[in-house]
Amino acid sequence: MVRTRFAPSPTGYLHIGGARTALFSWAFARRHGGKFILRIEDTDLERSTAQSTQAILDGMAWLGLDYDEGPFYQMQRLERYHEAAEQLLNSGDAYYCYCSREELDAMRERQRAAGLKPRYDGRWRDSKETPPAGVKPVVRLKNPVEGVVAFNDLVKGEITVANSELDDLVLLRADGVPTYNFGVVIDDLDMDITHVIRGDDHVNNTPRQINILRALRAPTPQYAHVPMILGADGERLSKRHGAVSVMQYHEDGYLPEALINYLARLGWSHGDEEIFSREQLVEWFDLAAINRSPAKFNPEKLQWLNQQYLKNADGGRLAELVKPFLEADGCNMAAGPDLAKVANLLKERVSTVAELADAAVYFFRPLEPSEELKTQYFTAEAKPAILDLRNRLALIEWESNAIQGAIKGATTAHGLKLSKVAMPLRVMVTGEAQTPAINVVLELLGREETFKRMDERLAVFPVD
Repeated sequence: MVRTRFAPSPTGYLHIGGARTALFSWAFARRHGGKFILRIEDTDLERSTAQSTQAILDGMAWLGLDYDEGPFYQMQRLERYHEAAEQLLNSGDAYYCYCSREELDAMRERQRAAGLKPRYDGRWRDSKETPPAGVKPVVRLKNPVEGVVAFNDLVKGEITVANSELDDLVLLRADGVPTYNFGVVIDDLDMDITHVIRGDDHVNNTPRQINILRALRAPTPQYAHVPMILGADGERLSKRHGAVSVMQYHEDGYLPEALINYLARLGWSHGDEEIFSREQLVEWFDLAAINRSPAKFNPEKLQWLNQQYLKNADGGRLAELVKPFLEADGCNMAAGPDLAKVANLLKERVSTVAELADAAVYFFRPLEPSEELKTQYFTAEAKPAILDLRNRLALIEWESNAIQGAIKGATTAHGLKLSKVAMPLRVMVTGEAQTPAINVVLELLGREETFKRMDERLAVFPVD
């Protein structure tokens, strides 16, 4: 059975790159009827926080990346890492190293001065010296000195690294906490991970991890290293490119399915398909279709994609999403029209839920028109027609076609163009010059609220 995992470090929020890695691992497991495991690699004691852990869990939940097992925490598995280190010590594949930090720094400095690559020189590898008193040692892997590590990366192809390029890496620190490379290997082994899908910033770690597995006489999973995501300028992705927390997109009014769709297309494709469902992604996902070149993050493309999903979203769902935005903006939801109907009316005009909220405000509290709009539309010429329209609206059934008929009737009766009545009316009741068809807006706003707003604005029209 296929078993994949996502193993973030809780040293910050779940960002775009991490979310895409999680998505690819999730989709591959779902595609093959396998299991997806969540693991929290919290051994960086100085930087790991409970807040970051929660941010990762929240981001996964919002995106709908459900996991079958976990979350597992490395700091709760220390005994197991010690057991594995003991196994390697007993088999002669690992050894204690008593070098101090000062000794290691001096060693590397000498190597740099000689034009060599800084690396551990193996001085305790086969040492017969008596260990210094009072020094807590680290445990190092006795890395092979000959031969190569070769593996078939499912994205990058064949990769071969000479063992002479690798030094004896630390497995357990002096405080008993495993290093990244050791902890991840033991976790992948114990959790029966078959496919390790991760960013290609880890590709240099893979030969080291394979050597640890070989020393443990353990099977090796298949590896797939996904190219990084760059900004549109070709630079490493950062906040200035829009690479913020996944939950920031939630707060800004993006739909999770839009972000999932966008992340899937960052470096992976299925023909020319741009918009596809989660179910289609699972059906189509294949590691062979991952691009070997870095993907470029395009916020405008994400916004466009979100707009397409908003257009097709259910009004009731959008109402639930937009309500907190409106309440935070001081809107009285109880006094306004059906929010689902408002959402359906406005959803094709916006790119995010936040924009939808901005567009819907005038339905729930009057907006004051700008002085420029008042000067342009609240005129002596328009006033008689608006007063006539006010009377006509009082006599009709309150639905959009009848409202449109009343507007046309007042326009014709006063020899004006339609815009000479419709625009002042729009500004009177919404405070804005750009809205959907004004007859549809008035139908939703209701007769009583429409008259209340018209009467308040008529009071500031010029006197004839």
